[in-house]
Amino acid sequence: MSRTARLWVLAVGLAGVGVCLALAFVRLPSFGSSDHPYRDAAVPAAVQHVTANVVSAINFDQRGADTLGEESILLGSVIGVAVLLRLVSNEDERRPSEAGRVLEPTRLLGYVMLPTTLVLGLDLILHGQVTPGGGFQGGITLGTGIHLLYVAGTYRALERLRPVHLFEYGEAIGAGAFAVLGIAGTVTAAAFLANVLPLGSMGAVFSAGTVPLLNGAVGLEVASAVVVLLAKFLEQALVIEVDA
Repeated sequence: MSRTARLWVLAVGLAGVGVCLALAFVRLPSFGSSDHPYRDAAVPAAVQHVTANVVSAINFDQRGADTLGEESILLGSVIGVAVLLRLVSNEDERRPSEAGRVLEPTRLLGYVMLPTTLVLGLDLILHGQVTPGGGFQGGITLGTGIHLLYVAGTYRALERLRPVHLFEYGEAIGAGAFAVLGIAGTVTAAAFLANVLPLGSMGAVFSAGTVPLLNGAVGLEVASAVVVLLAKFLEQALVIEVDA
């Protein structure tokens, strides 16, 4: 496609987005209005499906298909980074230098915070249907928390803790599990991502039907994606060198 054709495609796309935004802004309720249709629909729906955390009810029950799209965007982003940062013909891998020294207070704080952060991430995922949190927040916490070992220790210690190929599998399994749960809803209730499991009791860990399972799938995918993404950037900065 020529440069001129690409510019025309861009112009048409921007014009379409602009029209949609203009129509949406025109129909917005006035500022300070007491009219909140999204709230009035979302909260009763969350209560009906025994989901104490309304945000999780919206993400995984009321608009789960949108969440699957967001999860797929993250998956695609990691794939794109992995492709762009792969070894090319004039590059080689080398063992990174362990030069430098970590301050003892930094090392101590990192080693103390590492297990604390991992437990916090798991808690955010497991209780996402009950309290503020969920798969995205918990996954980010887990994925970044693992790298405290690099901040407080060494790159080689981080390599031993996070074998990248296992997290690549985890990313695929998390994304696939979300889609499989959606298909299961289609088979059993004729609606993609339908909430078909027992709802339990409000405020209990085992409540909200499929929401905890979807939280777990997203948590696994997001945590694994963050680990793989940061691994590729660290490899590019520390491991890969251009041939002289």
